[in-house]
Amino acid sequence: MTIPLSDGQEPLVVATFSRRMALQLANGEKVSARVKGRRLRPVCGDRVEAEPIANEPEWLITRVLPRTNELGRPNTRGKLEVLAANLSFIAVVTADPPTPDWFIVDRYLCAAELMGVSAAVIFNKTDLAEPGTGVRDTLQDYERIGYQTVLCSARSGTNLDALRVLLARQTAIIVGQSGVGKSSLINRLAENADLPTTAVSERSGEGRHTTVNSVMLALPNGGAVIDSPGVRDYAPGTDNVNDVIRGFREIAKFGADCKFSDCRHLREPDCAVKAAIEAGQISARRYESYKRLLASTKKLTEKKY
Repeated sequence: MTIPLSDGQEPLVVATFSRRMALQLANGEKVSARVKGRRLRPVCGDRVEAEPIANEPEWLITRVLPRTNELGRPNTRGKLEVLAANLSFIAVVTADPPTPDWFIVDRYLCAAELMGVSAAVIFNKTDLAEPGTGVRDTLQDYERIGYQTVLCSARSGTNLDALRVLLARQTAIIVGQSGVGKSSLINRLAENADLPTTAVSERSGEGRHTTVNSVMLALPNGGAVIDSPGVRDYAPGTDNVNDVIRGFREIAKFGADCKFSDCRHLREPDCAVKAAIEAGQISARRYESYKRLLASTKKLTEKKY
């Protein structure tokens, strides 16, 4: 199945393999392409200018067109690494096993807020064990601040229809820790998908990476979904403290009532956020997540200057 494109639309990057790409043309044809020069960095979801190479089966990508948004993270050199572009939805997947890392979930949700796209929290592998009280309480915290949540199982198919409804007509990316079953979910959601999957390591209890390169697949009910490499850590690509506040929607909401307009919601007097935490209106765990990201962002800023 191809991803619907309008006649005359520029080629769409639907898979990346280092400096090699797969493009889908407006007529639905998929072609292999390489990138002109070293500065271009196309990613899944990009619209590009490309042309066929004379006497060769490949095309040449000559330009990446302006993006509406991009999902990125700092690389090991502190530069922004873009993972995908032109998204409308981020589905953050967690499971048990591996042990859920809710701080990673929060950071992806922060990225979604900064990108201006919708997001949901997906708890997979309910076939292995029913989520405990702690998991359900955490999911309810997300629901209270407006995020949709789905309990499902890629293996048994339980509640996948709810996930299909969320992703319909979206350009979505599935993200999360290694081993939570992202590729397994996509194999159930997308037609003709055959993504490799790997079990959680028994020794470490952590997931092992199975997706090396990104790929975009069409969904039967419209839209598309991008599979992405699993992570053991993630941070949104920002060194702006105000972005961190904006990325936690409940903190941004209550923070509007703080005495000081530049309140960081840490030790300032008359802080409406701290009052909301004490009143149980903001999750203490989410606030801890906010403080951790704020601290790491301030360190990035200090290194930069």
